Amino acid sequence: MLLTLAVSFAGAPAAAQAATTHVVLAGGCFWGMQAVFESLRGVTHVVAGFSGGSAATAHYDIVSTGTTGHAESVDVTYDPAKISFAQLLDVYFLVAHDPTELNFQGPDEGTQYRSEIFYTNHFQRAAAQRAIANLARNHVYRSPIVTELAPFHAFYAAESYHQDYLVHNPDSPYIVYNDLPKLEALRARFPALVRADAAPMRVIAAPAGSRHRGGSSRR
Repeated sequence: MLLTLAVSFAGAPAAAQAATTHVVLAGGCFWGMQAVFESLRGVTHVVAGFSGGSAATAHYDIVSTGTTGHAESVDVTYDPAKISFAQLLDVYFLVAHDPTELNFQGPDEGTQYRSEIFYTNHFQRAAAQRAIANLARNHVYRSPIVTELAPFHAFYAAESYHQDYLVHNPDSPYIVYNDLPKLEALRARFPALVRADAAPMRVIAAPAGSRHRGGSSRR
């Protein structure tokens, strides 16, 4: 049985139910985050980039210093008539990253890899607050949730070589060790939400033996 972590769109303000809307989510390396959310029905566009800092420092090499205030993030545009914000939060908290890891995710360390939701309206903020409370109340994780909530101000797309990195580099050891398992978990845990023809899903549909598993699991 799936755990619904946030409120549904029933009774949500009309403004929150526009044809499409967006949210910016940070949860570690944006390569895997982009691939996970691109695989969902109702998600129309996902861009890897940075949020939380200034335009002047929104460059990968600078953000990697951990001194810019930016977090590696994905800007997720979705149709709330096809996928609810509650469902996006389920995927974010239960598959896309570990919300108990403070300023790191897996092998990646630094504030740029923090867990943070940049909400675009008050409905999203309230839903995220409820989701975090539900995670704690249901003891989904042994450790406290460290996800931060902040109003959205700006998002800056990352360099072109970061976009759809998993799709273009499925044999990268980092991708194989850290991100392909997320896609497999997404397909197993939320099959009704997955779009089988999405490019990331086609990657994991390839025979397992055809993917390289040597080398380092770090970026």
